[in-house]
Amino acid sequence: MRREGASFHGKLIVLSVLQLEPTEAPRFGIVTSRRVGGAVQRNRVRRRLREIVRQAQREIVRGVWLVLIARPAAALAEFSALREDWTRLARRSSILAQPCS
Repeated sequence: MRREGASFHGKLIVLSVLQLEPTEAPRFGIVTSRRVGGAVQRNRVRRRLREIVRQAQREIVRGVWLVLIARPAAALAEFSALREDWTRLARRSSILAQPCS
């Protein structure tokens, strides 16, 4: 991911994208380090990011691998702020076939 992919930095998350064969379904991973907070905060951030990607999965183009890295500010952010940051990064990285709602 780091050598061949591209990273897009937001206020709350970092989105890394690797383009592969366009026939594969999109895959994603979520990274929350201890800098994000304790286990409860890290799990909450992971659940929120997983839900955001789940809601947008139909708009994500095929053949990409995504890694979402949560920044420490993500633990204090509202769900809507996380979704806005995701949408901004997804548009900038051109991984959306259609705009996210």
